[in-house]
Amino acid sequence: MSSYSSLFINSSSFTPFNYSLPPSCFHKVSYFSTSRTYPITLIYKKINFLQCKKSFNKRPFKKRSLIAPKASNKMTITEYRDEEEENPPPLLVSEMSSRPRRIALFVEPSPFAYVSGYKNRFQNFIKYLRELGDEVMVVTTHEGVPQEFYGAKLIGSQSFPCPWYRKVPLSLALSPRIISEVVQFKPDIIHASSPGIMVFGALIIAKLLSVPIVMSYHTHVPVYIPRYTFSWLVQPMWMVIKFLHGAADLTLVPSAAIAKDLEAYKVTKANRIRLWNKGVDSESFHPRYRSHEMRLRLSNGESDKPLIVHVGRLGVEKSLDFLKRVMDRLPDVRIAFIGDGPYREELEKMFQGMPAVFTGMLLGEELSQAYASGDVFLMPSESETLGLVVLEAMSSGLPVVAARAGGVPDIIPDDQQGKIGYLFNPGDLDDCMSKLVPLLRDAELRETMGKTARIEMEKYDWKAATRTIRNEQYSAAIWFWKKQRAVFLRPFQWMFRCIFAVPEVDYR
Repeated sequence: MSSYSSLFINSSSFTPFNYSLPPSCFHKVSYFSTSRTYPITLIYKKINFLQCKKSFNKRPFKKRSLIAPKASNKMTITEYRDEEEENPPPLLVSEMSSRPRRIALFVEPSPFAYVSGYKNRFQNFIKYLRELGDEVMVVTTHEGVPQEFYGAKLIGSQSFPCPWYRKVPLSLALSPRIISEVVQFKPDIIHASSPGIMVFGALIIAKLLSVPIVMSYHTHVPVYIPRYTFSWLVQPMWMVIKFLHGAADLTLVPSAAIAKDLEAYKVTKANRIRLWNKGVDSESFHPRYRSHEMRLRLSNGESDKPLIVHVGRLGVEKSLDFLKRVMDRLPDVRIAFIGDGPYREELEKMFQGMPAVFTGMLLGEELSQAYASGDVFLMPSESETLGLVVLEAMSSGLPVVAARAGGVPDIIPDDQQGKIGYLFNPGDLDDCMSKLVPLLRDAELRETMGKTARIEMEKYDWKAATRTIRNEQYSAAIWFWKKQRAVFLRPFQWMFRCIFAVPEVDYR
């Protein structure tokens, strides 16, 4: 039967029981709960036309839509149609305030040591899960794991460098030590970053423990493969992604554009793809951090000249050679690259003799100052799953000119063009220059657009995004998991429980 599902439903606005029926029409059923020991029991109304016809006719049945109204936020994935599987019911207030969960996160590479787009996402996610009262275990690659992080249990797994990108550490996380730690933690749900190597370990442990698993997709590897290895590996990579996410109970994506890509390749059922809402630390990235000293540093002492800023990992897949073509047309403009990566040495040679500064990695207040001290943020990358640096630049009051690709159009939608930023056609130098040059020449336009961008970014909050994942997406994953528990794995699960003395978990 065809069904429609809203991805974001306000449970407070949904009233499932609003019809008067006789007692014979009521049946007691058990509804899924995230609690281990306290099932939530509801009364639902079974409409039996033999027993209830008289009273049913007295009050006509009104068709009530379960689809939430579309939000104005362009990033929201609002509806998916699925022909094969029904969707979880709307959440009730009782579930929104459910008892704390025990959440095991498998994150690769480490959100504590490896600087990447999802570092802030996972650090804020862990922080606010703990604030919401959940117990959190983080399994990640072993380098740079801190002693403590907001009271979460941190476990480092021995890692090895990625063969094609040696600065990226990988780990399977399937040692007896890791398995024992996860078993003792008794997770209610496992959440793994994808794609990678550790996600395989997380999947195996989740299946053997018989625990729901959520995978969040952060790196669009099929786009990177032709830049680093061989293009014939793209299709096998899609097969790997399809295997992983087909086995997951729910897939989280950072943008609607990535959701469409995964749906187009039939990676998993459309109603199991959900959005991890964007967020930005609007206190750490703020116009107040503008610094004359930092501007002098980024402009190589020529602070009166227009300054373009680019922040991010310096990788060949980021289309940074496009910036050389831009700078060839702007001899009086300065550019600063904040970040590091395997492409840095080649870029420095490319920009030799040009007004370009490479700062390397900046963190903390220095990074905040670097954002706020520029004039325009330029993003040529076509492979961003979201583009958190774009959010941080806008939060810092910087107008953005970015390629219309990946997840960036979700940040700067068409109806906001010229108000909070500009998008240009990927690789189109003339289109880019037509939007960049007016900003560099007009300080008043820059200031107006920067202020509007800052106001827009103040709407996005990591705590609200975390609450949505915890209360809505995790609950949906548990519901899907309950519907399709794999029978053929039960003998292996029994053996696993015997070996590791795994306790029974009641998901009623």
